[in-house]
Amino acid sequence: MEKLKQAVKEIAYYRHQAKFSKLHLSLIPFLSLASSLYGALLYIRQSLYRSGFFSKNRLPVPVISVGNLTWGGNGKTPMAEFIAKRLADYGISPLILTRGYAGGDEAKMLKRHLLGGPVKVGVGANRVATANLFFEKYGYVDYRGSKFFERTYLDPKMGSHVGSQKIGAAVLDDGMQHWSLCRDLEIVMINGLMPWGNCKLLPLGPLREPLIAIKRANIAVVHHADLVLEQKLKDIKLVVQEIKESLPIFYTRMTPSYFFELRNISKKMHLGAVLNAVVLCVSAIGSPYAFVRAMEKIGPLFVDRFDFSDHYSFQLKDIHMMRGRLRQLEDKFGYKPIVIVTEKDYDRDPEILKHLHPFKVLVLCSEMQIIPCNGCNEDSFKSLLKELLEV
Repeated sequence: MEKLKQAVKEIAYYRHQAKFSKLHLSLIPFLSLASSLYGALLYIRQSLYRSGFFSKNRLPVPVISVGNLTWGGNGKTPMAEFIAKRLADYGISPLILTRGYAGGDEAKMLKRHLLGGPVKVGVGANRVATANLFFEKYGYVDYRGSKFFERTYLDPKMGSHVGSQKIGAAVLDDGMQHWSLCRDLEIVMINGLMPWGNCKLLPLGPLREPLIAIKRANIAVVHHADLVLEQKLKDIKLVVQEIKESLPIFYTRMTPSYFFELRNISKKMHLGAVLNAVVLCVSAIGSPYAFVRAMEKIGPLFVDRFDFSDHYSFQLKDIHMMRGRLRQLEDKFGYKPIVIVTEKDYDRDPEILKHLHPFKVLVLCSEMQIIPCNGCNEDSFKSLLKELLEV
């Protein structure tokens, strides 16, 4: 199944069919048919919402949607957390609404990051029902039209004094196609490393919707921008602005912060712990290249990698395969290599990774940062949030 998923991904992102194997070529007719059916169903669903046949729900607090038009690796969950933390800095208690897709690795990561703070995390496919449960438990308050945000925006320290348990905003993680819920701000995330692929709809291509859906967005964010050539960033900007010229575009990166060890997650380890070490990067995420590239920049002696499809749950057979590779590396370099995984891989199933003992397993922790570019920086991003909450 992993080999099949990899073949489908390669078809979606590589334009030159001359390089495809027989497996790739045999899949294309079936994927083309499925893509046509998906497009027809998508059109019908959009029409039913536009006509009012399917109703939309509105929450009693401002809603910020963070979504994307393609497969994973776009930075949706880190951006949802980034926004929630910025709102919390100003005394507003936000609620992140996430589906908990594929075992809930991203939801588990959010809960671990935000435990004990003012940010709440609601998990469930029905976002409205999930939100209502939190409103019943904690209450809600709508700050729009008040001077609250203006005061706290000017004086962030004030947030800690006036904040409450009442929910003041909702952040939709992966919300762009969740049309049943009205939103006040739509943020579209774009993977700078692999923006549009072959520009075809799922499953022949990576697109969940045609690119024209960018028109619905209020903000575009190009993720992994630090790993992308300047010309490619210009090309992405050109595509976006051809669809919506006035759309503000921000650029983000994931910056490594520290490691923690699998068996002692409370102890932070400096990034220098892997300097001159041999490491094996193991990941089942949307953009493994960005993870591996980040590790290479830290400065290990040698970096090897095992990539699995996004949200894949490691099995014992995978552990045996990893151990075989680790022994090969140990024989080659003369000392034990270190396994590096992402937080998402850790939160999916920390127990399975313990089977890699006696090899050390470190978890790389990173945080999203906005890269200042053409006047778009963290301050201007927060200003847009401020405008939302003053409506």
